[in-house]
Amino acid sequence: MTFVANSPRLSFVKGSCVNAPSASLAPAPETASPALLRVINLQKSYATPQGPLPVLSGVNLSLAAGETLALMGESGSGKSTLLHLIGALDHADGGDILIDDVETARLSENARASLRREKIGVVFQQFNLIASLTVAENLAFQARLAGRYDPTWQARLTERLGLTPLLARYPEQLSGGQQQRVAVGRALAVRPRLLLADEPTGNLDETTGDAVLALTLDLVRETGCGFLMVTHSARLAARLSRQVVLEAGTLAAA
Repeated sequence: MTFVANSPRLSFVKGSCVNAPSASLAPAPETASPALLRVINLQKSYATPQGPLPVLSGVNLSLAAGETLALMGESGSGKSTLLHLIGALDHADGGDILIDDVETARLSENARASLRREKIGVVFQQFNLIASLTVAENLAFQARLAGRYDPTWQARLTERLGLTPLLARYPEQLSGGQQQRVAVGRALAVRPRLLLADEPTGNLDETTGDAVLALTLDLVRETGCGFLMVTHSARLAARLSRQVVLEAGTLAAA
């Protein structure tokens, strides 16, 4: 899988690559919840020839460290939009997102890039590995950008994900399941506080998808990060500790 130059997903990597001075992350007010993630009255619309199209209309959500949450909903309901907003890949029209009591809307672009590099791991359905890098280099990519490369943790991740024999290969030499395991390892290499996954098993067969999710959940438990996964599968969603459904721009318990 190669990157498309103008892909919105590539903007995440491009943003992470900015070699900007480290910016301080302004704390939220002292009344903020200690939850890892808080989404408060989030709103997002897209412009259309007929006028604004509301996608998110007052979404509220919380996630604790170590908790796993499945986000479900029909196609076009705004699940990926919500994930991108939480991941600081896009800007909301209104409301607040707090990660470790940091209000992301108040951050400069440099500070948002620092937040993405250091505290957020993202796994996409399309793998988004860098074609010119080996498995070993892809695995270390985000951690090196964030200055958080840990060879001991990298070796453990590689072993746990069954990637040790594949370290010298390139993405085009891997199966879909192998590529997604590399993507999971890359996202977890920084020991993120929050792991986001957008249909991470969508391009995999059921057996392979189950195996990738099982490995991911094991590593989430080991690291203690919060895990938010977008999925269409009620069967996979049931393996997470909590399930919510996005419908008509708001969330409800599944």
